[in-house]
Amino acid sequence: MACTSTRPSPGSPLPEADADLLAQVARLQQDNHKLARINAALIERIESGMTQGNNPYTTFQHSVVLAEQVRERTDALNQAMAELKASNHLLINARLRAEALRGEQAAAQKAQESERWIRLITDNVPALIGYLNAELVYEFTNKVYEEWYCWPRGMMLGQSLREVHSEQHCQRLDAYVARALAGESVTFEFAETNINNQERYMLRSYVPNLLASGEVVGIFVLIRDITERRRTAEALHQAYQHLEQRVAQRTSELTSLNDQLLKEIDERRRMETRLREAKREAEQANLSKTKFLAAVSHDLLQPLNAARLFTSALLERPSETLVRNVSNSLEDVENLLGTLVDISKLDAGVIKADIAPFALRELLDNLAVEYTELARAEGLALHFIGCSALVRSDIQLLARILRNLLSNAIRYTYKGRVVLGCRRQHQRVLIQVWDSGMGIAEERLEEIFQEFKRGDVQRPDQDRGLGLGLAIVEKIAGILGHRISVKSWPGKGSMFSVEVPLSATAPKSLPAPCMSEPMLERLQGARVWVLDNDAAICAGMRTLLEGWGCRVVTALSEQDLARQVDNYHAEADLLIADYHLDNDQNGVDAVARINARRGRAIPAMMITANYSNELKQQIRELGHTLMHKPVRPMKLKTAMSHLLSRP
Repeated sequence: MACTSTRPSPGSPLPEADADLLAQVARLQQDNHKLARINAALIERIESGMTQGNNPYTTFQHSVVLAEQVRERTDALNQAMAELKASNHLLINARLRAEALRGEQAAAQKAQESERWIRLITDNVPALIGYLNAELVYEFTNKVYEEWYCWPRGMMLGQSLREVHSEQHCQRLDAYVARALAGESVTFEFAETNINNQERYMLRSYVPNLLASGEVVGIFVLIRDITERRRTAEALHQAYQHLEQRVAQRTSELTSLNDQLLKEIDERRRMETRLREAKREAEQANLSKTKFLAAVSHDLLQPLNAARLFTSALLERPSETLVRNVSNSLEDVENLLGTLVDISKLDAGVIKADIAPFALRELLDNLAVEYTELARAEGLALHFIGCSALVRSDIQLLARILRNLLSNAIRYTYKGRVVLGCRRQHQRVLIQVWDSGMGIAEERLEEIFQEFKRGDVQRPDQDRGLGLGLAIVEKIAGILGHRISVKSWPGKGSMFSVEVPLSATAPKSLPAPCMSEPMLERLQGARVWVLDNDAAICAGMRTLLEGWGCRVVTALSEQDLARQVDNYHAEADLLIADYHLDNDQNGVDAVARINARRGRAIPAMMITANYSNELKQQIRELGHTLMHKPVRPMKLKTAMSHLLSRP
């Protein structure tokens, strides 16, 4: 007779009751085995008895007894089988309960792990996240939610909405909560006051938790601070309204002009006259632009000149690394501004590029140090491959090209790195800037060098710029005779290359000049008057000159100076004057008026941002010394020492 195995799987934990069932099943199996052996023996005896030929009655009587025994044994066997089946059923139920228990434990562990990850994620999301059950009791809040409403960690859980918020606050939310409990997703703006008593605009979203039956068992809450976005939108709306007004005004003007042109279309002579007038007006506008750039360059150089004077005075005191870094940075800014002024002059054809041999390392090492910090501030890495090549170019204009390329690479790269390096190619060296940015579509590779063309996508935390960077690069490259090439792979990055001719030799870089003792002695006790309409320039000049041992008098105007120096009759060794003064006055005329009141003329030094040849000629004819802004302290010290040494 076949038996069903009731042995449990290895390693599965069974309760004590299941162990008793296993023992009982084992005993039943033993009884079943004994009954099977007895049954087989009885059958064998009956068959052997029949073969021995006993008398029929005895055989019949023996058969009846055996049949009765077989029936009894069969009944016992059937009862044992029933008990075995019942035990198997109990064992199966016990195993199912054990498996269910293990499943529940695994599900509980998974739920705990899921809750841990959900809380970890939501605690670091810059938004308020919570969950209310159907009775409006908080069952979940993230860290930001609790901090916003000033509740201790975990204390909001189990609290009702009305226990957490004021009655007035809840009344304002009641209508939206009711809609969410009715099964509707609701999003609305809501003004609140934070712990600093500042009014903030919060975007609230209530999403109902619906069962398959449609019953709402809770509400998911998402709250985001949109104050800055709303203010930006309002500012954009105002700008849009203003733009619409301007467009309407310009449209009206253009409509009027169009009507006028339509009336005059048959008058060819008058049309040609109008075109000549328009051309003349355009030329005048271009001239005004040049003058505007010159004026702007002066205003920019004024505060920069003051900063240079302050930092240079600090450098001559006990040296500190931070101060020297500030000085180096200011020197780079001076070079940039000087390059911008040169470009405006190049447009007018006033100056030419100063081509000379130099070691490329002098330029690239400084750029690498400067832009490594800029890239790190934007979360990028700048890799620099040094180069010992000697090249022929204008180092200032070439630096301007590379700065624009590096700035663009950082601007249009979200993550990854920027690489600055060189490749030799025959008699030229290719200075290359690689980036891992978004790249440029092939059809746009030509237009990116046009003025006011900007990339469509860039880092969200940077300004869009004017779109002049690559236009300036192409213009400077044309002046220098360097070829610019670009390769780009959309979504992967770009590579810009500048081709510079190699040079066989280059002058050695000179160390920073130091002032000799005789020159320093000439400055000790020198009486110097400084006339400048900028208070910062005056303060910076005083700090620098007094550090050199001079006795300094600074003034913002001629009248101010006259009050301090006995109407110009006091003893003085040197007069330093800015060319641009207030009320349309200039330093040349001021020096003339001051010396006219003295018996002995004071040697004068004129400082200006005006690079015109006419002014240079005028200063030379008057016998004054001319220095251009930004003033380099070493040059100033040398020039002053030279003027003070005159008999």
